[in-house]
Amino acid sequence: MFDVSETKKEMGAVEERFKAEMNKVRTGRAHPDMLAGVRVEAYGQMMPLNQVANVTVADASMLLVTPFDPGNIAAIAAGVRADQSLGLNPSDDGRVVRVPLPSLTEDRRREIVKNAALKVEEAKVSLRGVREDARKEVKALELPEDAKKRAEKEIDDAIREFTEKVEKLFAEKQAEIMKI
Repeated sequence: MFDVSETKKEMGAVEERFKAEMNKVRTGRAHPDMLAGVRVEAYGQMMPLNQVANVTVADASMLLVTPFDPGNIAAIAAGVRADQSLGLNPSDDGRVVRVPLPSLTEDRRREIVKNAALKVEEAKVSLRGVREDARKEVKALELPEDAKKRAEKEIDDAIREFTEKVEKLFAEKQAEIMKI
């Protein structure tokens, strides 16, 4: 008999990655995860921002980035500025980097939703990949035909469930982005 629990774990991992991606999406309010994808050149190599600084929320429209080593402050500001998908212009005062979040225009909100929709498609493709791997596994097993059909139905039910979860998360994020 085929056990769908491993397939569901893999689909759950896809859902978790999608949630993490959605946390990075800008919604008009400051959130430390917005800078999670920023990489900074420090100590002769590219490093994730969270390994060289602490990111906190000063208020609804301002992030504060406090470097662990003040010598990296210029590199941190340059790293945030270099990430074009964020469209942010940080400034530093020698101790912290202030990242003001400009208010979002209607066009910018639509662009953010469109980029988030691309992440939804990536998640769905990953889910379909997990489904195909599981189906190949079922076909390789020495099972009676009705057991194979039952296992495929369980796999299809699981992908439907996780696709609905991803779409629900996207709908919530879309509403949050478009809310003024």
